[in-house]
Amino acid sequence: MAKQLLILLAIAAAIGVGYFLINYDVQRRMENGRPGGWTVVPRGGSSGGSSPLDRPTGPIQPTFRIATFQLGRLDETKLANRRVNDVLTHLLPRFDLIALQGIRGKNRGVLIRLVEQLNAVSGRAYDFATCPTQQRDALEHYSAFVFDRKRINVDLTTVRFIEDRLGRFRVKPLMGLFQTREPDPAEAFTFVLIAVENDPEHVAVELDLLADAFRAVRDGDWRGDSRREDDIILLGDLETDDRHLGQLGKLLGVAPLLSEVPTTVRGANLLDNILLDRRATCEFTGRVEVVDMMREFDLTLPGAQEISEHLPLWAEFSVYEGGQAGHPLPTRQ
Repeated sequence: MAKQLLILLAIAAAIGVGYFLINYDVQRRMENGRPGGWTVVPRGGSSGGSSPLDRPTGPIQPTFRIATFQLGRLDETKLANRRVNDVLTHLLPRFDLIALQGIRGKNRGVLIRLVEQLNAVSGRAYDFATCPTQQRDALEHYSAFVFDRKRINVDLTTVRFIEDRLGRFRVKPLMGLFQTREPDPAEAFTFVLIAVENDPEHVAVELDLLADAFRAVRDGDWRGDSRREDDIILLGDLETDDRHLGQLGKLLGVAPLLSEVPTTVRGANLLDNILLDRRATCEFTGRVEVVDMMREFDLTLPGAQEISEHLPLWAEFSVYEGGQAGHPLPTRQ
């Protein structure tokens, strides 16, 4: 009897350990740029700390902002830098949804810490989403979406890396399906984001691959059914200006929102952009802006470069499908 009990206890312990390893991660904390204690965090497509929120009550904010920011190398050490941390926690809360490129690390610890600090400073309800396979595939350089859960919903089943069969993307683009939260779901703006970070040594190849990816998303190939999504926003570090977009720039109706405006702290190059089909995405209000971090945060050039060689940029959209209330969401074919 005692032997059987020991066997049952061993099996239960093995199941418990297996459940823990599958669902949780043990991560090293960084304190002032140095390794600190250990913490246990849930695995998953988001930070895991989210709980469902009721639809907001009160007056609806009619617009929201989508931003993109190439952070160069955002890891635990960089986030622990006081100046970098201060700028990020005061800059990012200006936006409702941010596509971040340049995340570094084998796990999502830096994203968890970033979201915790954003929420502590701003009082907002940020969360993050990245491809669920990032840890399993041991990718140490990837992109992520950070979003305010009070304003934006994300369908986590759609958050994935865009694959190229030949593996020609150095950093795989990240995509996801989003919807604004405040309007009734029948009127809420629904859209796909594609966050990109091109390899500066293979720009032409990756631009053409992005054109193929944009067409595939627009045609609904990623969904496995016949539904199409016409509101597709491609944004991020393209490593080229608006006049040299290759096949991506030749897509019918698709155009960059920025032209002849530098997006680097040195003020020399336009490398980052936001592209969409203005015929389809009438929710775009016409407002787009590059944030001058050096002026707004009183930074020297070396101080700005500590944060990134790139500047963040954002565009404003209506929270309503079709650009205004009273236009129910059409049935997508």
